[in-house]
Amino acid sequence: MAKMPHKKSNTEQNIKAIILAGSRDFGRCPLLSRLPTALWLVAGKPAIEQLLLHLWHHGIKHATICSNGDASLIRKNIGSISSMELKFLDESLPVGTAGCIRDAADGDTNSLLLVFPAGITSPPNVDTLVRAHRSGKSELTVALEPVGKNDGPTSRPSEIYVCRPSILEYIPQEGFCDIKETLIPALLGAGKTVHSVRLTQSVGNFRDRSGYLLAIARYLENSNSRIGNPPTRKSHTRDGVWISPDAKVDPSTRIYGDVAIMDGAVVARDAVIFGPSIIGKNVSVGQGSLIAGSVLWPGANIGANCELRECLVEHKANVPNGKTHSEQIVLADRNGILHGWIDRAVSRMSKQVSQARSLMQTKIDRMNQKLPNWTQSKKLRKTVWPIFGVSLVFAAFLWSYWPTVADLWKIWGGSDEYSSGLLVPFLAVYLIWSRRADISQSKFRPSLWGLLAFLAAQGFRYFGLFFMYGSAVRLSLVLSIASLVLLLFGWQRFRKLAPILLFLLLMLPLPKSFEARITLPLQNWATSSAVFSLETLGYEVTREGNIIHLGETTVAVAEACNGLRMVTSFFVISGLVILLVKRAWWEKLILLLSTLPIGLLCNTVRLTVTSIAFTMLKGEHWEGIFHDFGGYAMMPLALAMVVFELWILTKMTTVPEDNEKEQKANILITRSDR
Repeated sequence: MAKMPHKKSNTEQNIKAIILAGSRDFGRCPLLSRLPTALWLVAGKPAIEQLLLHLWHHGIKHATICSNGDASLIRKNIGSISSMELKFLDESLPVGTAGCIRDAADGDTNSLLLVFPAGITSPPNVDTLVRAHRSGKSELTVALEPVGKNDGPTSRPSEIYVCRPSILEYIPQEGFCDIKETLIPALLGAGKTVHSVRLTQSVGNFRDRSGYLLAIARYLENSNSRIGNPPTRKSHTRDGVWISPDAKVDPSTRIYGDVAIMDGAVVARDAVIFGPSIIGKNVSVGQGSLIAGSVLWPGANIGANCELRECLVEHKANVPNGKTHSEQIVLADRNGILHGWIDRAVSRMSKQVSQARSLMQTKIDRMNQKLPNWTQSKKLRKTVWPIFGVSLVFAAFLWSYWPTVADLWKIWGGSDEYSSGLLVPFLAVYLIWSRRADISQSKFRPSLWGLLAFLAAQGFRYFGLFFMYGSAVRLSLVLSIASLVLLLFGWQRFRKLAPILLFLLLMLPLPKSFEARITLPLQNWATSSAVFSLETLGYEVTREGNIIHLGETTVAVAEACNGLRMVTSFFVISGLVILLVKRAWWEKLILLLSTLPIGLLCNTVRLTVTSIAFTMLKGEHWEGIFHDFGGYAMMPLALAMVVFELWILTKMTTVPEDNEKEQKANILITRSDR
C-alpha cells in the first residue's frame, strides 16, 4: 500500500487505538454466520480496514483489534498498512467492552486509549476527539452522535470513547465488564469525571442489515466525511452519482439519488437505480432491473427484470431473472437448495440458542452479584467452574446410561470373551492423561454440531430400545460420549481425542448374531490348528469333531476355547500399543491388521501346549490349574510378538548406523577426489 501523508499532531503523542470487532451475532443477521460486521464492505473495502486507514491518516501507529474467534479471519481479509502496528486479541469468552480495554491495554499506563467499534462507516476526526477529551479534563469521554438526518438537540452514544489509562484501576482484573453498565457507574461512584462530546454528524454505526444500509446512505451523502473516494469519475447525470471509469453503464440506465458504481460493474440497458445504493466491483445488473436503496457486494449477478429494494446482496450471489427481494439479505446459494435449507434451519436454531444464551447470561450475572468475591477469582473461573460443569454433565450422563453401564459390567464379569473390556475405560483415561499437553494446546471452542450429534445418538439409542437391540443401545453409549466431547470442547479437541474415542469401542461386546456366526468356525479352526501342530511335533493324533485323541489322553476343544477371548484381549493390547507408540500411520495399520492372526496363533499355541501337558499331568486339579495358567501365559507371548513386530518394522525402515556412516565417508572421499 502506498504511503500517504498524515498529520504529525498525533504521531508525537502516545495514543493507542482499541477496535471492538465483537463476535458473530447469529440471532440478528444470517450473514453474520459467514462474515462478521467488521468485514462488511464500505466502498469496496472492509469497514475495519477503512477505519484503520482513517486512524493511520491521523497519525495513530498502534491499534489492537478485539474479537471473539474471528481474529484470523479479519487478519486475512484486511490489507497491510505501512508504519502501523496491529495486534489481534481473540477472547475465548465474552469479556465486555471494558474487559476488552483491559486486555488490550495490557498494563500500559502511559497511552491515551481511543476506543472504536469496528462496524462504522464515517469515523470522526481523531484530533477533535483528543482536544475535546483534554479540554474536559475527565477520565473518560463519551462521543455522542446526532439522531436523524438533520442535526438537532437529540443525540445518542456512538460507542466511541476516549479514556485515560487510569480507568484501568476501576476495571476488574478478570471477567465480564461493560463500559456503560459497569465502568462508568464505577467512575462516577469514585468521584471521577465522565465527559461527553457531541459530534457534528453520525459515525455510521451498524450491527445488522437495516443499520448497515442507513450507514451507507449517510456515507454517500456526507462527502466531507468519506474515507477515500469510491469511484474516481463523476457521472454527467447529476451531483451525487459516481461511476468508475472501468464500469460499463448503458446510456439508457436511469440513476437517481446518491449512487456509487465500482470498477468492473456492468449495468445493462433500461436498468433503474435509486440511491442510496452501491454497485460493487464486477457486479452485473441485468436488463430492466430495479435497484433501490441497496448494496451489492463484488461479484453479485442480478438477472433481467429483477427488483431489489433495501437489500444487501452477498459476494457472488445470484438473483435469477424476474426475482423480487425486499428488505432482506440475499445470500449466495453455494450448494443449491439443500444449502439454503440448512442455512435457514441453522439460522432459526442459532436464534433460539442466542436467546437462550442471553437469558442464561442474565441469570448468571444476577447470580454472580449475590456470590462472594472469592467465587470470582481467575483460578475458580478457569479451573474449578469448568470442572464442576463437566462433572455435572458427566453425572447426568451416567444417571441416564446407568442401566447400560450395569449391563456392560455384568457382561465383563460373567464372560471370559469380553472381560478385557473392563480395562478399556481406565486405559482411555490413562491415554488422555498421557496426551494432556498436546490436547491442551488446541482451542477450547464448543460446537453446536455436538448437540446435533448427541440427538442423533439418542435416536439410535431409542431405536435399539424399541426393537430390543442391546448392541445398538451399548453402541449409543460411545456415540453419546463422542458427541458430548464435540459439544463441550469443539472440533479441534475432538480431532485430538478421536483415536481414543474409537478405542472405547473395544469395551463393547460383539452383537449376538455376529458372535453366533463366528463361534463355530473359530472352534473348528482352533481344533484343526492344534491337531496340525501336534502332528508336526511328532505326536500321533486322531480327531473326532472337536475332540482330540492324543494317545490315551482325550482333549475336548470346548466352545470357550475357540480363541475369541484371545482375539478380543489382544485387540485391547494392540490398540493401547498403537496409541502409545510414535510410528508412521502405515506401521500402525500393519500392527492393527496383525492382531487377528496373532490372537489365533496364540490360541493354537495354548491348545497345543495344554494338550501335551495333559499327557503328563494326571488329575482334574492339576489339569484345571494348567488350563487357566496357559490362558494367562498367552498375554506376555502376544505382547512379545507385538514388540517383535515393531522391531522388524524398525529394521525395515531405518538405515543401519554403520551403513549410514559408510555412506557419509564415501561422499567425503568422493568430494576430496574432485
